[in-house]
Amino acid sequence: MSGNDKHQHHSGYGTYIIVWLALLAFTSITVTIAGVNLGRYTLFIALLIAAVKSGLVINIFMHIKFEEKIFKAFIALSGFTLIIIFLLTFFDYIYR
Repeated sequence: MSGNDKHQHHSGYGTYIIVWLALLAFTSITVTIAGVNLGRYTLFIALLIAAVKSGLVINIFMHIKFEEKIFKAFIALSGFTLIIIFLLTFFDYIYR
């Protein structure tokens, strides 16, 4: 077997439509949450919804779901770095 005999993975159109509808739903929920006063939890909920949406886009539309483990490790490392940056920013904001 040569290196070019890899199987191409492809999600079906039904999966793309379901993910697209989920992204639309999460976007409408984010807009609704922005208009509701939830106090300190508004930003947390908005970031949580954004993380779910980005996870859907990365796994389905960017096909990372079917890639090698090294790519998944680099994405996890970049996500961990982003979380650390957010935490440092929030701690700076809280203790001012």
